Amino acid sequence: MADPKGFLKTTDRELPARRPVAVRLMDWKEVYEQGDATQLKRQAGRCMDCGVPFCQQGCPLGNIIPEWNDLTWRDEGRQAIERLHVTNNFPEFTGRLCPAPCEAACVLGISQPPVTIKQVEVSIIDQAFANGWVQPQPPGRLTGKTVAVVGSGPAGLAAAQQLTRAGHTVAVFERDDRIGGLLRYGIPDFKMEKKHLETRLAQMTAEGTRFRAGVTIGVDIGWDELRARYDAVVVATGAMVPRDLPIPGRDLPGVHFAMEYLVQQNRVGAGDTVDQQITAEGKHVVVLGGGDTGADCIGTAHRQSAASVTNLAIGRQPGRDRPEHQPWPLSPTLFEVSSAHEEGGNREFLVSTVEFLANEVGEVRAIRVAETEFLDGRRVPKAGTEREIPADLVLLAMGFSGPESRELTDQLHVPVDGRSNVERDDNYQTSHEGVFVAGDAGRGQSLIVWAIAEGRAAAAAVDKFLEGETQLPAPVKPTDHAFAL
Repeated sequence: MADPKGFLKTTDRELPARRPVAVRLMDWKEVYEQGDATQLKRQAGRCMDCGVPFCQQGCPLGNIIPEWNDLTWRDEGRQAIERLHVTNNFPEFTGRLCPAPCEAACVLGISQPPVTIKQVEVSIIDQAFANGWVQPQPPGRLTGKTVAVVGSGPAGLAAAQQLTRAGHTVAVFERDDRIGGLLRYGIPDFKMEKKHLETRLAQMTAEGTRFRAGVTIGVDIGWDELRARYDAVVVATGAMVPRDLPIPGRDLPGVHFAMEYLVQQNRVGAGDTVDQQITAEGKHVVVLGGGDTGADCIGTAHRQSAASVTNLAIGRQPGRDRPEHQPWPLSPTLFEVSSAHEEGGNREFLVSTVEFLANEVGEVRAIRVAETEFLDGRRVPKAGTEREIPADLVLLAMGFSGPESRELTDQLHVPVDGRSNVERDDNYQTSHEGVFVAGDAGRGQSLIVWAIAEGRAAAAAVDKFLEGETQLPAPVKPTDHAFAL
């Protein structure tokens, strides 16, 4: 283990300080201060190197966490990134964006706050990039086989990098004008600056992965045509169909899906001009949905100088302590205060939205809400509790219902399941031979760590399909779910 007495000497969980709210609202840079190396080493030393490392089982990637905690404690940064890259293609993404199910499974968490695994992870990769330790790994030989990866989010990029390194010629197709999927257009810069994405894409390009932005498969190139051109196809398009709220006033100007709003700000941050940009400046903003996407909208609205920000969730406020029905090492549902919530605004739970109300020119001016009550297992507005909340801009951040799969199903006759996800077998392959599915398109809306794990596993399945065998790791199966005993 790192420090045999580390968890006895250091019982507190320490994280880098966030920049002062008044300062960080003036820019779009990441919210954390520069980390302290001494603090990081002290926190890595709390890892107990458990006989059964439940943290590794809590992580869908199977990250070898005790080993790189130990190497960090010993100041062996170069070896630490080598161990981290064995299981994770993109720790700079997961270290910033993953909710860290590994920490929920940390054995130390039974009696103390868990090890700051996520912070150690991102510090390892940031140090590695800063010191030039992350270099391209082009294949030693080419197989002559070609693979098309459709979608350039974390699942698609992970599959592409694995397959390129295995010697296949890989082209990644992205319908947007830049590569990155939600990492590019969706994640605000204050959560992850895009320089991290650019650095990794440069490595992948040097390894031989080819990127084709601005190409919509199913429209610009048919799915059947793509399959005919390539020896295998990986569908990694994500689950981008947003959940709607079909109530009176839904079509009023000023009511938008969250991703319409967030993508536009990402484009502006990249230097683009967005005509008629949806902006929160000077407006009373209401965000419907209590998840990560809702928090992203809150932080963006604050930086755009909103007059007020209100966040409404239809469900109950989670507790601050682990609930009895989610014992260790399960990942618990807890009340969290993200950096965006810390920046201000009003946050309410058990609120049902009943109607969007218009002003004299037909734009949204308020929403009518009511308390939520539970009847026959359903959440419904409680009669007699209606009230109005001012709203010049309403953002729907209630999650996603599945992938945009119509062209895929029409052109390749690939079926979808009852949740609108693309059907696949235990080898990630659809009913159409040579067409595979990875990430949210196959499992539904999930975590970035699951997307990368599925991308790696699907790459192994594709490699075996093309070559008859594979040496690539397959960390998860399509039927795997969140950590369970």
